[in-house]
Amino acid sequence: MKKKTSLFCVILLPLTLAKGYGQSAGDTLRLTLQQVVEMAKERSIASRQAVTTKETKYWQYRTFRSNYQPQLSLEGTLPNYNKNSTPVVQPDGTIIFQSVHNNNSALNLSFSQTIAATGGTIFGTTQLQRFDDFDRKNTLYNGVPFGIGINQPLFQFNSLRWDKKIEPLKYKESRQAYIESMEQISIQANTYFFDLLQAQVNLQIAETNLVNTENILRIANQKFDMGKVSRNEILQLKLEQLKNEKAVGVARRDMEIAGLNLRSFIGWQDTQYISLLLPVTVSNAKISSDKVLKEAYDNRSDAIAFVRRITEALRDVAKAKGDNGLNASLTAQLGFTKSGTTIPKVYQSPNEQQLVYLSFTIPILDWGRSKSRTKTAEANLQFATYAVEQDKQTFTQAIVTQVTLFEMMKNQLVLTANADSIATEKFQIAKERYVLGNLSITDLSIAFQEKDQAKRDYIGALRDSWASYYQLRFLSLYDFDKNEKIKYL
Repeated sequence: MKKKTSLFCVILLPLTLAKGYGQSAGDTLRLTLQQVVEMAKERSIASRQAVTTKETKYWQYRTFRSNYQPQLSLEGTLPNYNKNSTPVVQPDGTIIFQSVHNNNSALNLSFSQTIAATGGTIFGTTQLQRFDDFDRKNTLYNGVPFGIGINQPLFQFNSLRWDKKIEPLKYKESRQAYIESMEQISIQANTYFFDLLQAQVNLQIAETNLVNTENILRIANQKFDMGKVSRNEILQLKLEQLKNEKAVGVARRDMEIAGLNLRSFIGWQDTQYISLLLPVTVSNAKISSDKVLKEAYDNRSDAIAFVRRITEALRDVAKAKGDNGLNASLTAQLGFTKSGTTIPKVYQSPNEQQLVYLSFTIPILDWGRSKSRTKTAEANLQFATYAVEQDKQTFTQAIVTQVTLFEMMKNQLVLTANADSIATEKFQIAKERYVLGNLSITDLSIAFQEKDQAKRDYIGALRDSWASYYQLRFLSLYDFDKNEKIKYL
């Protein structure tokens, strides 16, 4: 009886996940799920792409803002040298080629400011022109010491006013999209984490089963020598041993592949062996559909896009109406102008300058083009309204479904944890009974399979629960554990 007890203790020797399967403790990097997620957010290529996209959207927004800021520019043609022959038409209709040799240079310093409310532009200018006639050896200056004016489109589409409504929405949408990208990285990191964890657990199961099978086979051989078991049972155990050896090889291969995938995603270049720690139970925070929906409509880029899409459709209608019918533009300028043989004379007692002109276009016959454009834009607005309404329903349904799924996953996790505990205890009892000789090899094999499947089911339920939790964070951009909106600097 003493010999049987010592052999039974050998059977119960466990293989733990933390050993690293042949790696020394110093070579092993032990990581939790939260650590893997944070590493992915900080180091992964996906996170760097998200940051780059965010910066691009920021500078695009800055470009938009600059359209409403004062502009100061210097324009010039310097030099404008010309030595040529120019045809000159005579009174009798003949042409004489006249020699031309001159320089006509000009500089213009201008200031402008757009008016978003009207779509017009106010401007100020100062100009100086120099003309050199080298044939006659004289120089003349002409200038506008100061001029101020306005250019105002009439009855036209005002892009500045609509951009002022739409571009801030786009920028806000891009900022929330960045947060969504980071939360999407969390979801991907969770997938890679559990791929490797499942592979490590499978290897642990395979190695443990191999050790147990070898020890059981050793006991069975002793019983066979005493005539207590059949040859068929010995062969069955040897077959199980071969299957377990194969399972160990397959599990090692799968673990290496999963490990490489995780390293690549989180940007970990070190050669340390990664051993994953089993995550604790998923968040116990009470999550209601109403809370998730409220946060989703406050935070998600999709919710902002609903408003933007309708606004863009309204803009297109306004553009279709503004580009049809009467289009006019009023330009007015007041200032001073003067000519002289020297630069100081240009600025001495300049003459008044007044400029007013109105340009317009009135379509008389366009064969219904204007009406067609307007009707098309109005139809697109109606379609956009329906599409947004449908997307809102889908958006809401996805959130309600995910909240329900999350609660189901938490319940499944409790059930699979209990099943895992029961299957493990049942297997221990089965091993004891087999050692004592009152259990068949078939029943022992069934206990093996039930134990392994229960462990895999538990890891799968844990994986689904965390995936559902991160999906809820992604859908709402809200941290339910900290009870605050998710933000990234």
